[in-house]
Amino acid sequence: MRSDDRPEILLIRQTRPDVAERLGQRFRLHRLDAAPDRDAALAEIGPRIRGLAVGAMTPIDGALFDRLPNLEIVSSFGVGYDTIDVGEAARRGICVTHTPDVLSDEVADLALGLLLATVRRILQADRYLRAGQWRQASFPLTTSLRERRAGILGLGRIGRAIATRLEAFGVHVAYHGRRPQDDVPYAYHDSLIGLAAASDILIVAAPGGPDTRGIVDAAVLAALGPEGIVINIARGSLIDEAALTAALKAGTILGAGLDVFANEPHVPEDLAALDNTVLLPHVGSGSHYTRAAMGRLLTDNLFAWFDGQAPLTPVPETPARGGR
Repeated sequence: MRSDDRPEILLIRQTRPDVAERLGQRFRLHRLDAAPDRDAALAEIGPRIRGLAVGAMTPIDGALFDRLPNLEIVSSFGVGYDTIDVGEAARRGICVTHTPDVLSDEVADLALGLLLATVRRILQADRYLRAGQWRQASFPLTTSLRERRAGILGLGRIGRAIATRLEAFGVHVAYHGRRPQDDVPYAYHDSLIGLAAASDILIVAAPGGPDTRGIVDAAVLAALGPEGIVINIARGSLIDEAALTAALKAGTILGAGLDVFANEPHVPEDLAALDNTVLLPHVGSGSHYTRAAMGRLLTDNLFAWFDGQAPLTPVPETPARGGR
Protein backbone atom coordinates (compact mmCIF):
# COMPACT_ATOMS: atom_id res chain seq x y z
CA MET A 1 0.00 0.00 0.00
CA ARG A 2 1.38 3.41 -0.92
CA SER A 3 1.74 5.72 2.05
CA ASP A 4 -0.67 8.24 0.46
CA ASP A 5 -3.39 5.57 0.47
CA ARG A 6 -3.22 4.99 4.21
CA PRO A 7 -6.27 6.03 6.25
CA GLU A 8 -5.80 9.38 7.96
CA ILE A 9 -6.10 9.44 11.73
CA LEU A 10 -6.28 12.47 14.01
CA LEU A 11 -4.75 12.31 17.49
CA ILE A 12 -6.39 15.03 19.58
CA ARG A 13 -3.65 15.13 22.20
CA GLN A 14 -0.74 12.94 23.15
CA THR A 15 -1.61 10.00 25.39
CA ARG A 16 1.61 7.98 25.24
CA PRO A 17 4.54 8.24 22.81
CA ASP A 18 4.21 4.55 21.92
CA VAL A 19 0.59 5.13 20.85
CA ALA A 20 1.58 7.85 18.42
CA GLU A 21 4.47 5.74 17.15
CA ARG A 22 2.28 2.70 16.55
CA LEU A 23 -0.43 4.73 14.85
CA GLY A 24 2.13 6.48 12.68
CA GLN A 25 3.46 3.15 11.40
CA ARG A 26 0.05 2.13 10.10
CA PHE A 27 -1.80 5.36 9.32
CA ARG A 28 -1.20 8.89 8.15
CA LEU A 29 -1.21 10.42 11.60
CA HIS A 30 -2.04 14.05 12.32
CA ARG A 31 -1.45 15.59 15.74
CA LEU A 32 -3.95 18.30 16.65
CA ASP A 33 -2.03 19.17 19.81
CA ALA A 34 1.02 19.93 17.67
CA ALA A 35 -0.85 22.20 15.25
CA PRO A 36 -0.05 25.92 15.70
CA ASP A 37 -3.61 26.78 14.64
CA ARG A 38 -6.22 24.18 15.59
CA ASP A 39 -9.02 25.68 13.47
CA ALA A 40 -6.81 25.99 10.40
CA ALA A 41 -5.59 22.41 10.83
CA LEU A 42 -9.14 21.09 11.11
CA ALA A 43 -10.21 23.06 8.05
CA GLU A 44 -7.37 21.57 6.02
CA ILE A 45 -7.37 17.93 7.12
CA GLY A 46 -10.85 17.51 8.63
CA PRO A 47 -12.59 16.13 5.52
CA ARG A 48 -9.87 13.47 5.12
CA ILE A 49 -9.92 12.17 8.70
CA ARG A 50 -11.49 8.71 9.07
CA GLY A 51 -10.36 7.83 12.60
CA LEU A 52 -9.98 9.76 15.83
CA ALA A 53 -7.71 8.78 18.75
CA VAL A 54 -8.51 10.60 21.97
CA GLY A 55 -7.20 10.68 25.50
CA ALA A 56 -9.32 10.12 28.57
CA MET A 57 -11.55 13.03 29.61
CA THR A 58 -11.27 14.70 26.18
CA PRO A 59 -14.58 16.38 25.20
CA ILE A 60 -15.82 15.13 21.82
CA ASP A 61 -19.09 16.58 20.58
CA GLY A 62 -21.18 17.29 17.51
CA ALA A 63 -19.27 20.48 16.74
CA LEU A 64 -16.08 18.45 16.28
CA PHE A 65 -17.96 15.82 14.26
CA ASP A 66 -19.08 18.62 11.94
CA ARG A 67 -15.42 19.36 11.20
CA LEU A 68 -14.77 15.66 10.45
CA PRO A 69 -17.53 14.73 7.97
CA ASN A 70 -15.95 11.39 6.97
CA LEU A 71 -15.15 10.20 10.48
CA GLU A 72 -15.86 6.50 11.03
CA ILE A 73 -14.46 5.66 14.46
CA VAL A 74 -13.42 7.30 17.73
CA SER A 75 -10.94 5.23 19.76
CA SER A 76 -10.74 6.46 23.35
CA PHE A 77 -7.99 5.90 25.91
CA GLY A 78 -9.91 4.98 29.05
CA VAL A 79 -12.87 2.96 30.23
CA GLY A 80 -15.16 5.94 30.89
CA TYR A 81 -16.52 7.75 27.86
CA ASP A 82 -18.95 10.25 29.38
CA THR A 83 -17.07 13.15 27.75
CA ILE A 84 -17.89 11.75 24.29
CA ASP A 85 -21.32 12.48 22.84
CA VAL A 86 -22.07 8.86 21.98
CA GLY A 87 -25.67 9.68 21.10
CA GLU A 88 -24.52 12.06 18.39
CA ALA A 89 -21.88 9.58 17.27
CA ALA A 90 -24.53 6.87 16.91
CA ARG A 91 -26.80 9.22 14.97
CA ARG A 92 -23.99 9.82 12.49
CA GLY A 93 -23.02 6.14 12.27
CA ILE A 94 -19.69 6.69 14.04
CA CYS A 95 -18.31 3.83 16.16
CA VAL A 96 -16.85 4.68 19.58
CA THR A 97 -14.47 2.32 21.37
CA HIS A 98 -12.88 2.42 24.83
CA THR A 99 -10.37 0.41 26.87
CA PRO A 100 -12.21 -1.67 29.50
CA ASP A 101 -10.92 -4.77 31.31
CA VAL A 102 -7.21 -3.97 30.91
CA LEU A 103 -7.42 -1.42 33.73
CA SER A 104 -10.00 -3.06 36.01
CA ASP A 105 -7.51 -4.77 38.33
CA GLU A 106 -5.28 -1.71 38.61
CA VAL A 107 -8.16 0.58 39.54
CA ALA A 108 -9.59 -1.99 41.94
CA ASP A 109 -6.20 -2.28 43.64
CA LEU A 110 -6.08 1.48 44.08
CA ALA A 111 -9.62 1.52 45.47
CA LEU A 112 -8.53 -0.90 48.20
CA GLY A 113 -5.40 1.15 48.81
CA LEU A 114 -7.51 4.29 49.20
CA LEU A 115 -9.87 2.48 51.54
CA LEU A 116 -7.07 1.18 53.76
CA ALA A 117 -5.33 4.55 53.77
CA THR A 118 -8.55 6.31 54.74
CA VAL A 119 -9.72 3.87 57.40
CA ARG A 120 -6.30 3.41 59.04
CA ARG A 121 -5.17 7.01 58.41
CA ILE A 122 -1.95 5.81 56.80
CA LEU A 123 -0.98 9.13 55.22
CA GLN A 124 -1.68 11.02 58.44
CA ALA A 125 0.48 8.54 60.37
CA ASP A 126 3.27 9.01 57.84
CA ARG A 127 3.14 12.78 58.30
CA TYR A 128 3.05 12.33 62.10
CA LEU A 129 6.27 10.31 62.04
CA ARG A 130 8.06 12.68 59.66
CA ALA A 131 7.16 15.65 61.82
CA GLY A 132 8.89 14.03 64.81
CA GLN A 133 5.67 13.71 66.79
CA TRP A 134 6.13 9.99 67.52
CA ARG A 135 8.92 10.96 69.96
CA GLN A 136 6.33 12.76 72.07
CA ALA A 137 3.39 10.33 71.85
CA SER A 138 2.05 7.35 69.96
CA PHE A 139 -0.17 8.00 66.97
CA PRO A 140 -3.87 7.96 67.94
CA LEU A 141 -5.82 4.75 67.42
CA THR A 142 -7.84 4.54 64.21
CA THR A 143 -11.00 2.89 63.03
CA SER A 144 -10.85 -0.55 61.37
CA LEU A 145 -12.10 -2.63 58.46
CA ARG A 146 -13.29 -5.26 60.90
CA GLU A 147 -17.06 -5.79 60.95
CA ARG A 148 -17.61 -3.17 58.28
CA ARG A 149 -20.18 -3.32 55.48
CA ALA A 150 -19.26 -2.06 52.03
CA GLY A 151 -21.76 -0.84 49.48
CA ILE A 152 -20.61 -0.58 45.87
CA LEU A 153 -22.33 1.88 43.57
CA GLY A 154 -21.95 0.29 40.13
CA LEU A 155 -21.13 -3.40 39.94
CA GLY A 156 -19.49 -3.39 36.53
CA ARG A 157 -16.06 -4.76 35.69
CA ILE A 158 -14.25 -2.55 38.19
CA GLY A 159 -16.97 -2.86 40.82
CA ARG A 160 -16.77 -6.63 40.66
CA ALA A 161 -12.98 -6.58 40.96
CA ILE A 162 -13.32 -4.37 44.04
CA ALA A 163 -15.93 -6.72 45.53
CA THR A 164 -13.61 -9.72 45.10
CA ARG A 165 -10.86 -7.90 46.95
CA LEU A 166 -13.20 -6.82 49.74
CA GLU A 167 -14.29 -10.43 50.23
CA ALA A 168 -10.64 -11.40 50.75
CA PHE A 169 -10.51 -8.81 53.55
CA GLY A 170 -13.60 -10.31 55.17
CA VAL A 171 -15.78 -7.28 54.39
CA HIS A 172 -19.50 -7.81 53.72
CA VAL A 173 -20.45 -6.53 50.24
CA ALA A 174 -23.73 -5.19 48.83
CA TYR A 175 -24.40 -3.10 45.73
CA HIS A 176 -26.72 -0.77 43.85
CA GLY A 177 -27.02 -0.39 40.09
CA ARG A 178 -29.58 -0.10 37.35
CA ARG A 179 -30.68 -3.70 37.85
CA PRO A 180 -29.83 -6.74 40.00
CA GLN A 181 -27.27 -9.20 38.63
CA ASP A 182 -28.09 -12.88 38.89
CA ASP A 183 -24.53 -14.20 38.85
CA VAL A 184 -23.20 -12.52 42.01
CA PRO A 185 -23.71 -13.47 45.66
CA TYR A 186 -24.00 -9.90 46.96
CA ALA A 187 -27.17 -8.29 48.27
CA TYR A 188 -28.83 -5.86 45.85
CA HIS A 189 -30.42 -2.59 46.95
CA ASP A 190 -32.85 -0.93 44.57
CA SER A 191 -32.01 2.56 45.83
CA LEU A 192 -28.75 4.30 46.62
CA ILE A 193 -30.20 5.65 49.86
CA GLY A 194 -31.02 2.08 50.89
CA LEU A 195 -27.50 0.91 50.06
CA ALA A 196 -25.96 3.77 52.04
CA ALA A 197 -28.18 3.09 55.05
CA ALA A 198 -27.11 -0.58 55.02
CA SER A 199 -23.39 0.25 54.65
CA ASP A 200 -20.64 2.17 56.38
CA ILE A 201 -18.33 2.17 53.34
CA LEU A 202 -19.62 3.54 50.04
CA ILE A 203 -17.41 2.82 47.03
CA VAL A 204 -18.32 4.75 43.89
CA ALA A 205 -17.57 2.74 40.72
CA ALA A 206 -20.41 3.75 38.39
CA PRO A 207 -20.12 5.53 35.03
CA GLY A 208 -20.24 9.30 34.81
CA GLY A 209 -22.69 11.31 32.73
CA PRO A 210 -25.91 13.27 33.24
CA ASP A 211 -27.80 10.31 34.70
CA THR A 212 -25.39 9.97 37.63
CA ARG A 213 -24.33 13.59 38.16
CA GLY A 214 -24.41 14.46 41.87
CA ILE A 215 -26.06 11.13 42.73
CA VAL A 216 -24.06 10.91 45.97
CA ASP A 217 -25.69 13.87 47.68
CA ALA A 218 -26.31 15.13 51.21
CA ALA A 219 -29.12 12.62 51.80
CA VAL A 220 -26.95 9.67 50.77
CA LEU A 221 -24.10 10.85 52.99
CA ALA A 222 -26.45 11.28 55.94
CA ALA A 223 -27.74 7.74 55.40
CA LEU A 224 -24.16 6.43 55.40
CA GLY A 225 -23.71 7.80 58.90
CA PRO A 226 -21.00 9.09 61.23
CA GLU A 227 -18.75 6.03 60.78
CA GLY A 228 -19.13 6.25 57.02
CA ILE A 229 -16.27 6.24 54.53
CA VAL A 230 -16.67 7.34 50.88
CA ILE A 231 -14.25 6.04 48.24
CA ASN A 232 -14.48 7.34 44.66
CA ILE A 233 -12.44 5.90 41.78
CA ALA A 234 -15.08 6.53 39.09
CA ARG A 235 -15.86 10.12 38.10
CA GLY A 236 -15.85 13.20 40.29
CA SER A 237 -19.20 14.24 38.85
CA LEU A 238 -21.02 11.47 40.73
CA ILE A 239 -20.46 13.18 44.09
CA ASP A 240 -21.86 16.54 45.17
CA GLU A 241 -18.50 17.91 46.31
CA ALA A 242 -20.01 20.74 48.35
CA ALA A 243 -22.24 18.27 50.20
CA LEU A 244 -19.30 15.92 50.74
CA THR A 245 -17.12 18.70 52.12
CA ALA A 246 -19.89 19.81 54.46
CA ALA A 247 -20.45 16.23 55.65
CA LEU A 248 -16.74 15.74 56.33
CA LYS A 249 -16.52 19.01 58.26
CA ALA A 250 -19.64 18.33 60.32
CA GLY A 251 -18.82 14.72 61.15
CA THR A 252 -21.84 13.49 59.21
CA ILE A 253 -19.39 10.91 57.79
CA LEU A 254 -15.97 9.87 59.05
CA GLY A 255 -13.75 10.25 56.00
CA ALA A 256 -13.26 10.06 52.24
CA GLY A 257 -10.67 8.71 49.82
CA LEU A 258 -10.92 10.30 46.40
CA ASP A 259 -9.00 9.72 43.17
CA VAL A 260 -11.34 11.82 41.00
CA PHE A 261 -12.89 15.27 41.21
CA ALA A 262 -15.60 17.27 39.49
CA ASN A 263 -13.31 19.86 37.88
CA GLU A 264 -9.95 18.19 37.44
CA PRO A 265 -7.20 19.13 38.03
CA HIS A 266 -8.81 21.73 40.30
CA VAL A 267 -9.70 20.47 43.78
CA PRO A 268 -11.76 22.73 46.09
CA GLU A 269 -9.47 24.30 48.67
CA ASP A 270 -11.78 23.57 51.58
CA LEU A 271 -11.89 19.88 50.61
CA ALA A 272 -8.10 19.69 50.21
CA ALA A 273 -7.63 21.30 53.63
CA LEU A 274 -9.48 18.53 55.49
CA ASP A 275 -7.42 16.02 57.49
CA ASN A 276 -10.01 13.24 57.26
CA THR A 277 -9.44 12.73 53.55
CA VAL A 278 -6.96 10.97 51.27
CA LEU A 279 -6.82 12.75 47.91
CA LEU A 280 -5.03 11.44 44.81
CA PRO A 281 -4.52 13.09 41.38
CA HIS A 282 -6.60 10.63 39.26
CA VAL A 283 -4.01 7.85 39.21
CA GLY A 284 -6.30 4.82 39.31
CA SER A 285 -4.90 3.28 36.12
CA GLY A 286 -1.58 5.09 36.42
CA SER A 287 0.98 2.31 36.24
CA HIS A 288 3.38 1.74 33.34
CA TYR A 289 1.97 -1.75 32.83
CA THR A 290 -1.69 -0.76 32.64
CA ARG A 291 -1.27 2.41 30.61
CA ALA A 292 0.76 0.44 28.05
CA ALA A 293 -2.06 -2.13 27.83
CA MET A 294 -4.60 0.66 27.38
CA GLY A 295 -2.51 2.17 24.58
CA ARG A 296 -2.29 -1.16 22.79
CA LEU A 297 -6.05 -1.63 22.98
CA LEU A 298 -6.69 1.88 21.66
CA THR A 299 -4.54 1.18 18.62
CA ASP A 300 -5.82 -2.39 18.18
CA ASN A 301 -9.37 -1.06 17.92
CA LEU A 302 -8.31 1.21 15.05
CA PHE A 303 -6.32 -1.56 13.37
CA ALA A 304 -9.28 -3.94 13.51
CA TRP A 305 -11.67 -1.32 12.14
CA PHE A 306 -9.53 -0.47 9.13
CA ASP A 307 -8.88 -4.15 8.49
CA GLY A 308 -12.62 -4.43 7.96
CA GLN A 309 -13.18 -6.29 11.23
CA ALA A 310 -15.42 -5.44 14.16
CA PRO A 311 -13.58 -3.39 16.79
CA LEU A 312 -12.48 -5.21 19.92
CA THR A 313 -14.17 -3.09 22.58
CA PRO A 314 -16.95 -0.90 21.19
CA VAL A 315 -19.27 0.96 23.53
CA PRO A 316 -22.83 -0.42 23.39
CA GLU A 317 -24.44 2.81 22.22
CA THR A 318 -22.75 3.03 18.81
CA PRO A 319 -22.47 0.76 15.72
CA ALA A 320 -19.68 -1.81 15.80
CA ARG A 321 -19.39 -3.08 12.24
CA GLY A 322 -16.01 -3.29 10.50
CA GLY A 323 -14.55 -0.30 8.74
CA ARG A 324 -15.83 0.81 5.38
